[in-house]
Amino acid sequence: MSFQYIAVEGPMGAGKTPLAQKLAARLDAALVVEETENPFLADFYGGRPGAALQAQLFYLLNRHRQQLSLRQGDLFAQATIADYLFDKDKIFAYLNLDDNELFIYQRLYDLLARDVPAPDLVIYLQAPTDVILRRLREQAKASDEGFTPEDAYVRELNEAYQHFFFHYTATPLLVVETSHVDLLASDAAVDDLLRQVRSMNRGTRYYVPRT
Repeated sequence: MSFQYIAVEGPMGAGKTPLAQKLAARLDAALVVEETENPFLADFYGGRPGAALQAQLFYLLNRHRQQLSLRQGDLFAQATIADYLFDKDKIFAYLNLDDNELFIYQRLYDLLARDVPAPDLVIYLQAPTDVILRRLREQAKASDEGFTPEDAYVRELNEAYQHFFFHYTATPLLVVETSHVDLLASDAAVDDLLRQVRSMNRGTRYYVPRT
């Protein structure tokens, strides 16, 4: 396969981590899973002043450290599948920070982004907000936390993802419409997705999996 480093992206509830795990197993690739623990996240959801910037910077520095370790460890000597794209950090920043906070964030982001290796291909898992909300509620019921963000926030986030990837040109991009198929439950759907990946070249391709 011509792509050595693939990043799987999508809003919360899109299924990017399980799909990245499945693709890594199929391709005998190294798997990179984002570290999601954040000590400021509860305060952010609780609306504490300043918590949004603290949470955002914590994620930014964590993602940078993880990406830097990949380059230093020469992990890209083999195929690598990541369940996030470093650039997506800006989606959350522009959604959650005010203008003064963005000024601080952007200066740090520009400095750190220079160190981060770009993927060869990005797979963006797309779905309407009502589908995302349903999946988040199902995940909450199946977990001990039982927590889902407010519907309005999920809607804003999903719209921000759609806007970001509509204008995304940094790497080849495969946009996968996931409304009517469970990629995790169907081996045939994953096989078909891999065929799409192997036939990708430059630019953006929109793909609706077979149900």
